[in-house]
Amino acid sequence: MNFKLLLKIIVIILFLNACSNSNVKSNDFQTPDTANINLVQKNINYKSCSVLYNEARKIDSILLHQNDLNKNSATTAIQAFINFANFCKDDSLAPVYLIKTAQVSIAIKNIPQAKIVLDRCIEDYPNFKDKSAALFLLAQLFDEPTYLNNEAEAKRLYEKIITEFPKSDWALSAKGAIAFIGKSDKQILEELKKKSN
Repeated sequence: MNFKLLLKIIVIILFLNACSNSNVKSNDFQTPDTANINLVQKNINYKSCSVLYNEARKIDSILLHQNDLNKNSATTAIQAFINFANFCKDDSLAPVYLIKTAQVSIAIKNIPQAKIVLDRCIEDYPNFKDKSAALFLLAQLFDEPTYLNNEAEAKRLYEKIITEFPKSDWALSAKGAIAFIGKSDKQILEELKKKSN
């Protein structure tokens, strides 16, 4: 496995533990094109935010206890998270569920959907206390060659985290990520070996 990708996956898993016990089988999912992104509210006729929150929380709990992330549970989770975030925009947990949507989307390799919800989280919730985490996840999408593959944009986002959130844990992670931009897995491993000796 690509070392950079492994490092990125570890960081994503640590954030909010949304998918901490899930393993994705690579044959289960295909990366969809942007035309297949479904980020609209479904089946929420007259449901209250508390009902939508309970549905999102329930599926989140199910994901945490699954050994394998299957397409059905991933799709159900994404829809429940988006329903809550769309219908309950003023709830303080709405941006959290946008990040959880991005995490599940990344896990099933739906990178366009992950980017859309992270952009939305950052733009619609400028005062969100974990905005630095959303920026970091977005930067990683740009940093990964098999995802958005734009190192310049990744670096810009990492630097933004360092500048705007200098005391956050994500600023420290961003500094580390900048150090690895443009380096091969072999170079990264050599640097890590030197640091550990």
